[in-house]
Amino acid sequence: HDVLHGAAAYSAPPGGPVQNIVLVHGAFVDGSSWNGVIERLQKKGYRVASVQIPLTSLADDVAATRRVLARLSGPTVLVGHSWGGVVITEAGSGPDASKVVGLVYVAAIAPDVGESTGDVLKRGPQMPIGSAMTKDATGFLWLDPAKYHSDFAADVPENLTRVLVAAQQPIAGKAFEERVTQAAWRYKPSWYIVTTRDRAVSPEIQRWMAHRIGATIVETPSSHLVSVAHAGATADAIARAAKEFGKE
Repeated sequence: HDVLHGAAAYSAPPGGPVQNIVLVHGAFVDGSSWNGVIERLQKKGYRVASVQIPLTSLADDVAATRRVLARLSGPTVLVGHSWGGVVITEAGSGPDASKVVGLVYVAAIAPDVGESTGDVLKRGPQMPIGSAMTKDATGFLWLDPAKYHSDFAADVPENLTRVLVAAQQPIAGKAFEERVTQAAWRYKPSWYIVTTRDRAVSPEIQRWMAHRIGATIVETPSSHLVSVAHAGATADAIARAAKEFGKE
């Protein structure tokens, strides 16, 4: 990774084992989508924070993430699911993110500087979730409750899917066109969890992003909402990444 990129602007990251793991959710869910992962990481001894991002703009979501980061001390791993990948790409950069020692992308978007989510997804095939989203009068995108299970969370039990639908958080449509100004993966190590049964972000485009950012890749036979469907496998991969980052 290009460690010299903007090196003067960054203080050296703290050394030693990772202490904190910060989880950033994506669209159509909230911070509770990490509940099963949180519990398992806490049992492994990590201090875990799940950011409640407002999904109102990239800047707002990055600000919410930085508020949580500011409260932590010691080596920290930033984890993003789906849209949360865009957020950690931006929030993991800059002088206030020197404690971030690594990034984990979970079926997540990993843009480069000047790219938007839309730019990245255009490189892959059209996915079923595209026709399951509708925009309301205020410009927010919602996932059709009838398609939430099939296109987003196919391996989540249907009774739990109904709870997720009831609590779904819409995302500002404009967010998908907002471009990142910094890319933390350019100078921090990354892991990427590819969800091979994904109907929202194609496994092909996930692998392409993972290779582009030089990530260590873990593949899981899962729908897009892997943090709920396979909380154990997700937590284990994050913990393995944290151990690795702690040695660097």
